[in-house]
Amino acid sequence: MIAEDKKQVCEENNDEFFMHEAIEEAKKSLAQNEVPVGAIIVKDNTIIARAHNLMISDHSPTAHAEMLAIKTAGEFLKNYRLVDTTLYVTLEPCVMCVGAIIHARIKRVVFGASDYKTGAVNSAFNLLLDPKHNHHPEVLGGVLGEETSKLLSDFFAKRRLEIKEEKLKKKLLEKR
Repeated sequence: MIAEDKKQVCEENNDEFFMHEAIEEAKKSLAQNEVPVGAIIVKDNTIIARAHNLMISDHSPTAHAEMLAIKTAGEFLKNYRLVDTTLYVTLEPCVMCVGAIIHARIKRVVFGASDYKTGAVNSAFNLLLDPKHNHHPEVLGGVLGEETSKLLSDFFAKRRLEIKEEKLKKKLLEKR
């Protein structure tokens, strides 16, 4: 979320600059033991919304970074249509988020890592370009993709290790 006094402006349209800001949001998720995905929304080279995943802490499957950023941007603009905005997100959006992107009329989507399991932009599905939709945002994928992929890979490797350690502890306690 963004307060008026915390708006950040980039003098040029710089995708890497804004993706770094989305990565900072993803790191906030990481600090809360959430899947590290961050999103920002930019209008006229100004960040008008920022968010990170809160699904676990909010007990909500809809609390994806993109959904929260879209909601905040709508409140900021006092309009559910986010015309002439760009969404920067560290992971390729899922089906739910793509639906919100289309309904919000976001002009451009820039993402970092591809999601080959559930990505709905061009990896698992290609919903943004489906001719049945009435809105087709511009898409740019792979911006700082290595950095955003590593953030996610490290998180899931740590999570798998924690699960393995929990199972081992459980076995040891059962043997006592």
